[in-house]
Amino acid sequence: MNTQSLSKVTIHFAGDSGDGIQLAGSQFTNTTALAGNDLSTFPDFPAEIRAPIGTVAGVSGFQINFGSEKIHTPGGRPDVLVAMNAAAFKKNFPNLKSGGIIVLDSAGFDKKNLRLAAYDESSTPIEDIPKEYQVYAVDITKLNREALKDLSLGSRDKDRSRNMFALGFIYFLYSRSLQTTLSFLEAKFKSKPEVLEANLRALNAGYNYGDTIEAISRFKVAPAQMEKGEYRNITGNQATALGLIAAAAKSGLELFYGSYPITPASDILHELAAHKNRGVKTFQAEDEIAAVTSAIGASFGGALAVTGTSGPGMALKTEGIGLAFMLEIPMVIVNVQRGGPSTGLPTKTEQSDLLQALYGRNGEAPIPVIAANSPADCFSSAFEAARIALEHMTPVILLTDGYIANSSEPWKFPQASSLASINPPIVKNDAHYLPYKRDEREVRSWAIPGTPGLEHRLGGLEKELETGNVSYEADNHQAMVKVRDRKVRLIAKDYPVQKLIQGPSSGPLLVLGWGNTLGAIQVAVEHALEQGLAVAQLHLKYINPLPEDLGAILSAYEKILIPELNYGQLVRIIRDQYLVEAEVLDKIKGQPFLAEEILEKIKSLVEND
Repeated sequence: MNTQSLSKVTIHFAGDSGDGIQLAGSQFTNTTALAGNDLSTFPDFPAEIRAPIGTVAGVSGFQINFGSEKIHTPGGRPDVLVAMNAAAFKKNFPNLKSGGIIVLDSAGFDKKNLRLAAYDESSTPIEDIPKEYQVYAVDITKLNREALKDLSLGSRDKDRSRNMFALGFIYFLYSRSLQTTLSFLEAKFKSKPEVLEANLRALNAGYNYGDTIEAISRFKVAPAQMEKGEYRNITGNQATALGLIAAAAKSGLELFYGSYPITPASDILHELAAHKNRGVKTFQAEDEIAAVTSAIGASFGGALAVTGTSGPGMALKTEGIGLAFMLEIPMVIVNVQRGGPSTGLPTKTEQSDLLQALYGRNGEAPIPVIAANSPADCFSSAFEAARIALEHMTPVILLTDGYIANSSEPWKFPQASSLASINPPIVKNDAHYLPYKRDEREVRSWAIPGTPGLEHRLGGLEKELETGNVSYEADNHQAMVKVRDRKVRLIAKDYPVQKLIQGPSSGPLLVLGWGNTLGAIQVAVEHALEQGLAVAQLHLKYINPLPEDLGAILSAYEKILIPELNYGQLVRIIRDQYLVEAEVLDKIKGQPFLAEEILEKIKSLVEND
């Protein structure tokens, strides 16, 4: 049997939401990470909790891009499609690379499945697959039942292990070890011996099937050359939680997280709830308003206070966020963006809450906004959001999104000594304490309740400039509005110097991004540079206030292209602030950018100049 060496591969697993697609994908990911490959994943869930079985709308997907080289995205068009039924095939086959590999459960192409997928029941689409594709049409359901025939489980329970059969076959094709998944299954089903036996047999049966049929080719992907250190595979929500824990440790404060469960932010609550041994306090509130106000109370009491949600929850938290701004207390608000408006597309990704984060409050209430750009970057972004909140005594909004939250990539453990110290301006004694007296950064000090002699009054009404007493004076209100705005703008003096990721320092085009577009832009610009196009890349983490040196960078380019998963939000801010020629490449489909989409736009702007 021929074994080919590949530098990278993209595999897409797809099936009904009950087919265990996410489990199979995550197990392949863990095995691949332990094999030393760099990787990036993208889970794609149906929008409904009980998605319609057998329909295209009910298809669950999981894509992984892995290789012996640096991986920036979950891949564009996959090299391999694993489809457990006709609907999964119909949804994903058009995206498969020409000449790719297709692994099908032929039992999922019976008349019922063809009807549910809106195919013509008189013929099977398997017969119409062009000959350039390498097709493994395997009756996985039948072979899996045969492997489990002497177990007392019912047919439905036996069929639940079909995902392990498919996974075992893919492990064989890509020369992966079964051990990681075998150990996982033994731990997961140790109290259910017959279910454990079914899954173990299914996994081995799939692997052995590949060996038995002598598959046309096997493939091998060598380990990637990665910076020396200890790594783990991490999702964005997990990294966000760990970044907040690290910030609490570095600031010497307890971490409080108040949240109401909402897709796709709920896993932050789940992860933090598992760290009670580190002094983390979590509170599952009855609604979004209770969640944000519980965080306000925790902040007033001297904790690193955080609340997390997604777009609809941000709308409900608005009044509470405005109160935290008026009190000038530190708080982090995590918005894991999803498709909207209203309930919108709860399991799909967008970057459509940027203008809400910047302007979505009554009155003049500017709040710092930073955006994470990858799953691993959520750690440093959460840490930075907490640092800004604590050191500048202000609420801070951290933007991630459903793509970043659920995707995963290798993350190198940072050393505690490498993390910056966080120094909140806590005052312990002051004979003449004034709660709204400020330092040179316009930051007020933080008096923890119960500290003798530092009793003070806080509230949502306008305050006198230093005393914090209620004031209805017109001149005082105008002065306070400008002081609070200046305090936020001065935060930009803490920013690192903005550096291009790649490309010339001046020229015809700069591709400017924020959030999850980083990887796709990076691949697109790399290809553009290889083709001789003069294009550069810059990516923003700090959205409000914008970096002080951004204007000088933008002015060195004739055009600015901003790819966004929205209808054009950052582009409006850039046009407004810098009066530059900026053009948006919008995508509002619930899916991240493909590098080829951005490359096509780059070519149209540069080559047509």
